[in-house]
Amino acid sequence: MSSCPSRPPCKPPFLPALFWPACSASLAACGGSDDDTAPTAQSATAQLALLETTDLHYYVRSYNYYSDKEDPTVGLERTATLIHQARKDFANTLLVDNGDTIQGTVLGTYEAQVAPIPPTQQLTMYKAMASLKYDAGVLGNHEFNFGLPYLSQVLGGGLDVAGVDPTIGSKATGPGFPIVTANVTSLKTGKPLIDPYVILDRQLTATQADGKAVTLPIKIGVIGVTTPGILNWDKDKLDGKISTQDGRDTVAKYVPEVRAKGADLVFVLLHGGMTAAGYNANMENPGYYITKDVPGIDGIVMGHEHNTFPDRGANPSYKFAGADNAKGTVNGVPAVMASSWGKALGVINYALKWDAGTKKWSVDTTKTDVQVRTTQTGTNPAQYVGSDQTVIAAVQTLHDKTRTYVASPIGTSDFRMNSMFAEVGNVGALQLVNQAQQAHVAKYVQANLPQYADLPVLSVTAPFKAGFSGPTDFTDVAQGTLTVAAAADLYLYDNNTINAVKVSGAQIKLWLENAANRFNQIDPAKTTDQWLLNDSKTGVQPGAAFPGYNFDVFTSPDIRYEIDVTKPKSNVNKPVAGEERIQNLTYKGQPIDAAQQFIVATNNYRANSSAPYILGTGKAFDIVWASPDANREVVLNYVKAQKTVTRASNGSTSSWRFAKTPTAGKVLFKSAKDALNVAQDAGLTNISVDRADDTGVNGGTGTYAIYRVDLGK
Repeated sequence: MSSCPSRPPCKPPFLPALFWPACSASLAACGGSDDDTAPTAQSATAQLALLETTDLHYYVRSYNYYSDKEDPTVGLERTATLIHQARKDFANTLLVDNGDTIQGTVLGTYEAQVAPIPPTQQLTMYKAMASLKYDAGVLGNHEFNFGLPYLSQVLGGGLDVAGVDPTIGSKATGPGFPIVTANVTSLKTGKPLIDPYVILDRQLTATQADGKAVTLPIKIGVIGVTTPGILNWDKDKLDGKISTQDGRDTVAKYVPEVRAKGADLVFVLLHGGMTAAGYNANMENPGYYITKDVPGIDGIVMGHEHNTFPDRGANPSYKFAGADNAKGTVNGVPAVMASSWGKALGVINYALKWDAGTKKWSVDTTKTDVQVRTTQTGTNPAQYVGSDQTVIAAVQTLHDKTRTYVASPIGTSDFRMNSMFAEVGNVGALQLVNQAQQAHVAKYVQANLPQYADLPVLSVTAPFKAGFSGPTDFTDVAQGTLTVAAAADLYLYDNNTINAVKVSGAQIKLWLENAANRFNQIDPAKTTDQWLLNDSKTGVQPGAAFPGYNFDVFTSPDIRYEIDVTKPKSNVNKPVAGEERIQNLTYKGQPIDAAQQFIVATNNYRANSSAPYILGTGKAFDIVWASPDANREVVLNYVKAQKTVTRASNGSTSSWRFAKTPTAGKVLFKSAKDALNVAQDAGLTNISVDRADDTGVNGGTGTYAIYRVDLGK
């Protein structure tokens, strides 16, 4: 019988360092360890909370740089408070970010384009995130907006892809946590652009069967997937440099590999959402089909769509078989999507079981809890959690520089440019954008494209801020001095670039028919209330949204048309004669010639990815110029050149109106509260207030007002 002493600690103050190795070896032979927390051969249980932020879009501060005011509804500075609270609530946590992180506010634009951050400095967004100790992240589609060289730099260098110097940047100035994406491949190497997955070795605080607290190891596999749409949306930056692969199939490829490397748990970070309308290869939002078709996944984190899942309110965004908002599962897999802009923290709290024999963890699915914790804590008036001062301090220098930049004057305006009623006829926030785009493209065509010099140049834009992300999500530029912030407010997307497409008169009509899908079909004989806008974001028509940022309009005196909302929504693949919503379409006072050719100024997103919806499946726009110039910069420079902006010249020419249709009942829509004067100032005499707020109406929480539009006027 061997002589095994009772277990003495092998380290100071009990034993000099000289004797540690022999002591440890002796203990090991006797089945002991020099680690007080080492597990014995017992089963155990533990908890692990997976925490998610998604679509932060550089909303690190609770601040609106357009209005130069605090905005408590957004910002990582408040999400950070939720993170700290979750770490108090749960003994074990894992914090992940689901992409679309480094682009979105003027903060990101400032560091990428206005005063580019040097490779020797860490991106300020990552500096703020470092204070929260993230464990992993994934690339969103907007991470590619500033180009691959910039992406490589802020990730710490090393991207082996055409057009990139991989030596620029260093790991010391990278994110500070692993970022993984499996379905983006460098054409130069044929390998994933960045690591497809990471296996994290962590220690869990657990409880043995005898009640003793122990620390046990766990391996957690994290696979990243982004939306393949990046090849369309940022074609000018990515074409010929990368390829993308299908999200579902990519996850199916890597789950067995991650499991084979010993992962106890496998999570998918999907920068995408979900639909159950049918699987398509390279689909934008494959979450439903990943959970349905790929075995071996313990949880999926989603985003991209700026929605919430699970949503236990009256009107959840995802209402289809397999999406269980009560349990927080999709096809039985725990799933979470935590809104956007730092408004919420996703939490999947797992109950885990340790098998002492196999030394592996498994999930007790009966005890898994999924929730979305919001920064808003109360209503009437709205209340929010406090801010984290460490996050604030991390970005203070950039915050101050950005405020100075956006306050720089570029011109003056004699009217308030606002998008609150853009979808019922107010062009006050749209016409200036169209004028800037039209002038920019027309000048280029005349100088560089003589073959098109005789074609009319038109322009379309949309109300990019139309309440999609909340009741303050509207363009609102005050009368008076115009600043850089005004240009940013007029054109939300700093990553959009000017594109010019050649289209026929018939294609212009198809374009407008698609845009008119913004409206629900109205029955003039109905005496009950009907909702005008096809918009789940304001609590109407859940799951069938056609966002306002797709509602393209012309604002030229040369183009005139009416929209008949009593007609059914358009299907460009199956048009029905006599059912067109676009009526009386004219060019310079004459019915538009279906064969006449036009040049239309738009943006790279619309030119590259919207053609199937506008022209029909399999169709593409004839792009005659893909400019590197950002639409926002074009607008900014146009205002600088004009110096003075007036409603008469820059904000009153609407190309369209609703076809006159008296209705028996009310036709309603939601917009910002206390804003009727905006409609009246724009000359919209057919708009009135129906309710001052939307409490209890179509899932309303009192944050919007309800307006009535008289289609008979």
